[in-house]
Amino acid sequence: MSGVPERGVGAPGTDELLERVRAGYERIEAVLAHEAAHHGEALLVDIRYASLRDRDGTIPGALVVERNERVWRLDPRGGHRLPAATGHDLRVVVICNEGHASSLAAESLHRLGLHRATDLIGGFRAWRAAGLPVRT
Repeated sequence: MSGVPERGVGAPGTDELLERVRAGYERIEAVLAHEAAHHGEALLVDIRYASLRDRDGTIPGALVVERNERVWRLDPRGGHRLPAATGHDLRVVVICNEGHASSLAAESLHRLGLHRATDLIGGFRAWRAAGLPVRT
């Protein structure tokens, strides 16, 4: 052995990483996210791939932001921000397909100062299972 640590040794696995990330904020259930968006208290952000949106439909009123663009589009101080990215107090609910990638996305938004960012428990699948509106 060379004395150099093997890459990845000591790094968390995906389950541990998600647990650590999620400990930093309160996640939200589908029905509560729907109510918050309906009352103008939250911005729903769908980060699913286009193929999933084409196959399964979209959430009416949700802002579609491809996963790799989320930090550029939602940074209130960024030059490429969307008009909906109005400030750091904005409550953003990130939605992926099952609620895994959205947790990492919400954590990246926290690092930008969007302290109210969260994600949807169970993702789009939970939204649809709750019988909430879906546009096909």
